[in-house]
Amino acid sequence: MLECSKIVLNGVREDKYLFRKELIKSLSWLNPQEQVKLQIWVRQIFFREHADVIEEILNTKYQSAS
Repeated sequence: MLECSKIVLNGVREDKYLFRKELIKSLSWLNPQEQVKLQIWVRQIFFREHADVIEEILNTKYQSAS
């Protein structure tokens, strides 16, 4: 499921709204260990493009989705 989430997020990277939506969805589907791996990967790959979305989702209300 983690690899599927990465593929989807790569596919919607151009659309901030879809990226946000898919990041939330991915976090809700993954187990806690996969959530941590996804968070690290998202920060490494997309921080320059979507820093505001990443900070909102990973550091606030969706952080404890597990």
